[in-house]
This record gives sequence, C-alpha cells and structure tokens, in this order.
Amino acid sequence: MMKFSKRLYEKIQPIWRKNHSHPFVQEMGDGSLDPRKFRFYMIQDYLYLIQYSKLFALGAVKADDVETMGKFSALLHSTINEEMSLHRQYAKRFDICEEELEKAKPSSTTLAYTHYMLHVGQNGTLAELVSAILPCMWSYWEIGKELSRLPGASDHELYGEWIQMYSSEEFGELAQWCIHLLDDLAAGKQESELARLEEIFLNTTRFEYMFWEMAYNEEMWPTERE
Repeated sequence: MMKFSKRLYEKIQPIWRKNHSHPFVQEMGDGSLDPRKFRFYMIQDYLYLIQYSKLFALGAVKADDVETMGKFSALLHSTINEEMSLHRQYAKRFDICEEELEKAKPSSTTLAYTHYMLHVGQNGTLAELVSAILPCMWSYWEIGKELSRLPGASDHELYGEWIQMYSSEEFGELAQWCIHLLDDLAAGKQESELARLEEIFLNTTRFEYMFWEMAYNEEMWPTERE
C-alpha cells in the first residue's frame, strides 16, 4: 500500500514545482537575488520561526509516547536556542540588528500562515499538526538540495550558508523524521481523515508559495502598496 507521504508528494507536485521555481528561490541559486529582498525575508522568517516553535511545544503535548514527546521537545529547544541564534548571526550580514528583529511586525502573509498552523495545532490531532508543519520542512530540504547542485551556489557569500543549512544531512534527517511520523500517524485512518490531512498539507504548501511571493515583493500588507 502506498505510504501517505508518497500520496501527498505525488498530488502536490504542481504547486510544489511552482514553489521551487519561484524567482526568489531561483535567484538565490544563481546569486542574482537582490539582497534587499533577502533582508526582508530574513526578518519575516525570524518572526515565522517564533510561531513555528510553538507548534513543537504543541506536538509534545499531543504526543502519546515519551519518545515522540522528547523529539518535539528537542526540536523546540534547538529551534529557540540554536537555530534562532544562528539566524540572528546571519542577519547581521544584512545589517539587521537584534533590536530590529525583536521590534519587527509580521506581514499579512506571515500572520495568516502562522495563525493557520497554530489554529490547526491547537484544535486538531497530532497528525493534523504534523501535516501543517511538514511542507515547510520538506520543501526547504528539497529546495536546499536542488540549489546545492548548482555550480557555486553553496559558496555564495550571501546565500551559500542558507543553501548549506537546508541541504545538510542534519536538516534532512529532521525532515525525514517528520515524514515518517506522518506516515505512522496516517496508517489505518479512514479516507475522510486522510482527506483532511491532505487539505491541511495543501494549504500550508500554498502558504509556502505566498511566503516566497511576499518576500520577493517586500510586501507587508496589500493596502500599503504604492
């Protein structure tokens, strides 16, 4: 029987490819991305990570076994104390100080995306929570690997570190753990339940596209367009 993750991967390909071929992603790969756009992305991604971390805490609460609780707890700890610290260091290359990060406001897309995930995480099952968080993790790993194959991309002075981070074996292991967890949680579920998980996965994959689009256009709110 086909694993649920494979079913998702095959069904999501049209929008998945749009995410991977987005100008923001492609220009990171060839080094032509305007640093101002990446600066905007870095700030919004920092705000995103704060809310994303809360989903790991919710995962620990909803888990039924100590091993899964411990994994989510470790993810929360590493994101808050390691990944976000590295993010702050990386941000300095784009003249983003910690005070600017802490005072920054989320864009409409960041707000909608994170609130949707938190709504699912707080009100749904553990399987629904994992379906919400997986597209970000999985697509970043896939994008990182694709870009790392481009000559010189991993060595770029501004974007090479991002590519190295998300194409790394360590990040790949994290994504694969999340994929396997969803497969385990989906096993034996009714088709109506699987359709709900699929809908959540699709929605957050759509939000991933919107996040790239927001960063590329440096858009906070549509009402503030010039």
